Amino acid sequence: MNYSGGKKTLRLAACFAHLLICGIVFGVSSGASVQKISFERWNPTRVPPGITLVGDKVCAECHKGKAASQSQSSMGMAMESIRDSKILTENPKLSFRSGPYSYEITRKGDQSFYTVTDGKETISLPVLFAFGQGKAGQTYVLQYDGAYYESLVSFYNEIKSLDFTLGAARDVPKSLLGAVGRRLSKSETLSCFGCHSTGGVIGSNLHLDKLTLGVKCEACHGPGGNHAAAGKAGEPNAKLIFNPARLGGDELTQDFCAACHRGAGEFATLKGMGVNNVRFQPYRIFNSKCYSDDRRISCAACHDPHESLNESAAYYDSKCLACHAAAGKSARAAAKPNAQASAPACRLGTKNCASCHMPEVELPGAHFKFTDHYIRVVRPDEPYQN
Repeated sequence: MNYSGGKKTLRLAACFAHLLICGIVFGVSSGASVQKISFERWNPTRVPPGITLVGDKVCAECHKGKAASQSQSSMGMAMESIRDSKILTENPKLSFRSGPYSYEITRKGDQSFYTVTDGKETISLPVLFAFGQGKAGQTYVLQYDGAYYESLVSFYNEIKSLDFTLGAARDVPKSLLGAVGRRLSKSETLSCFGCHSTGGVIGSNLHLDKLTLGVKCEACHGPGGNHAAAGKAGEPNAKLIFNPARLGGDELTQDFCAACHRGAGEFATLKGMGVNNVRFQPYRIFNSKCYSDDRRISCAACHDPHESLNESAAYYDSKCLACHAAAGKSARAAAKPNAQASAPACRLGTKNCASCHMPEVELPGAHFKFTDHYIRVVRPDEPYQN
């Protein structure tokens, strides 16, 4: 597919087509022992009603290595139990102050409690879930009067302490309950649990009793019961599970990964966020001149979802050179065999490509630098390109 001069038009058309078929590709026969599902498409945040997940332990019976490494990846640890949270156990007392409000997160046995007081009144709640593994930060989900709340303060690894949750207003809260955090609507609750857990959201309902912490195998591959059963019986099973590798580069990045990481389909909203949109990689990479339907520019070309994030500059240099010619070579010779396209060589070098073309951006209040996936020639001291 040629995206030059019209990739946004093509993307809008693809989004529209996706909306037409989303939710009707999967058919689950009620009352049947076998789930009749077409694995032509799977959206990790739109799990159809009636789906039953068997759990990553079943997947590990055949895919031991991938299941083990994936469980320790950023995605696999996108959500932690309070009992096992390394941050909360290693920091038994965390404190913060904003105006008249004092905060404490204290450890008591296998639980942690989130307490806010203005000196007159106090609200103290058990922390239900920890969102994020803490590489950048960790945010907490609470429950008050039947509603879920996102904690107003989060833990940040760089400062080893609490600060305002990213995206929260940094002014002094107007009430004690407002100081606790932001009340989540039902759609926000489903979105949070849908992207940070496996099986926590089925249909349009939250199922904490069926939830598996973190993004595990079936979150991305769909229910694995029939696939596993057929494999154990020695029968063909490849078509009984969803494989994202079947998707084209654009669909993989802007539909599948963007289901949680947010992409071009939210162009107007994300553009309006300014520098804060640096966190949303599918959206940022879509703006790149080199972005296309070529899988060599897709999310999975650089990031293996079964592994922890590779932080080696040389590793990413090799990804750039999959399309861009090395010095002294023709673009075609530098490209992979049977490549759909090729690109010119960089005039300056073939090492540390990301340092010039994908700089790290300090996001105010995040205590963390995010790699900007808008691939371009970045000029010193230029304003943030949106």
